[in-house]
Amino acid sequence: MATEKINMPQLGESVTEGTISSWLVGVGDKVNKYDPIAEVMTDKVNAEVPSSFTGVIKELIAQEGDTIEVGELMCYIDSEGGTSNEKDPASDKKEKIEEKTEGNPNADQSMKKRYSPAVLRMAQENDIDLEQVNGTGKGGRITRKDIEKIIASGEMPKPNVEQPLREDEIHRDQSKKSTAQIPQQTAQSGDIEIPVTGVRKIIAQNMVRSKQEIPHAWMTVEVDVTELVNYRNQVKNDFKQKEGFSLTFFAFFVKAVAQALKEYPQLNSAWAGDKIIQKKDINLSIAVAKDQELFVPVIKHADEKSIKGIAKDIYELATKARSGKLTSEDMQGGTFTVNNTGSFGSIHSMGVINYPQAAILQIESIVKRPMIVNDMFAARDMVNLSLSLDHRILDGLVCGQFLARVKEILEGINKDNTNVY
Repeated sequence: MATEKINMPQLGESVTEGTISSWLVGVGDKVNKYDPIAEVMTDKVNAEVPSSFTGVIKELIAQEGDTIEVGELMCYIDSEGGTSNEKDPASDKKEKIEEKTEGNPNADQSMKKRYSPAVLRMAQENDIDLEQVNGTGKGGRITRKDIEKIIASGEMPKPNVEQPLREDEIHRDQSKKSTAQIPQQTAQSGDIEIPVTGVRKIIAQNMVRSKQEIPHAWMTVEVDVTELVNYRNQVKNDFKQKEGFSLTFFAFFVKAVAQALKEYPQLNSAWAGDKIIQKKDINLSIAVAKDQELFVPVIKHADEKSIKGIAKDIYELATKARSGKLTSEDMQGGTFTVNNTGSFGSIHSMGVINYPQAAILQIESIVKRPMIVNDMFAARDMVNLSLSLDHRILDGLVCGQFLARVKEILEGINKDNTNVY
């Protein structure tokens, strides 16, 4: 047998690390190639990691709860059909780390300033200046183990007082000052301690990153959807009988948003440091809750689909999310998020932007309210659309025009000019 390595695979575009939630095998277990050996959580999706070889698990290097980078060693396996490998795995692991640090440290520093959420958090908590840390990862990237090594040594790099702090360092410094004033929370008798792990931990990290990096601004418009409600109620039973899934109000809203994004592509953008990337494809992320977990699967090319096609995607993605069958492909490529907060009875909310997108639109609850129509009171079905926007990318003018267009589309939906197919 030959001793082979199994490394953390790339589980999605822009995914740089994963957390081992549980090992599905133990030392001495025999596995076949492509058998799942571990469950891994990323900021995109939960997934099973398959074995790259047929053989016997020799040593588990990463432990449950460890967050490791893509390409980093997970375990060793004695594979069948190879020659014996006498090298000690621990020695091989040490050599792997040493190989990263050998040579000119300035040879490739392209990834040095791309910090993972775990690295940023540990650096902030321990007052470490990341500018003065030499990363051992690919392209000079600073890894979690680099920070752990510094903490263990007790030699904390401090900001250079001769140089002015960058804007992001100022924000981190202000964040540390504000959090330092908050007393440490400890459980008292009768309190319940709930560990922050799994998807909840990933959600927390992403929300903190979004609020720390994105200057949020908000806008809200109210829309009269009386005709839309009447039309949907007229066709929903026949639709369900014919198609086998429900025609929800949300499908109409998603279609309207996709159409408006085609006309106002500025909102279909992402911030990329020194440039703004305006996305060609309109891929709408939708939030789906499962118990205490939140998933954000994506409706691909929503602008090219009918209301029926969007309703089908919503149904299938929600079903997969609640049955734990979402794939990394289902979660990738989102360019704008539409959140159905109205399903919880909310009438006004301010969403946190799904980083690194430019905006998120909250579709609130449809409520019947007295409105003035032709100088007379009338009962109308009204809904609020609440937009959160990244003010680095978007301004009030274009966002106001976008919301006005969504409103126009929705108020124009009726039995005479709308076809769900």
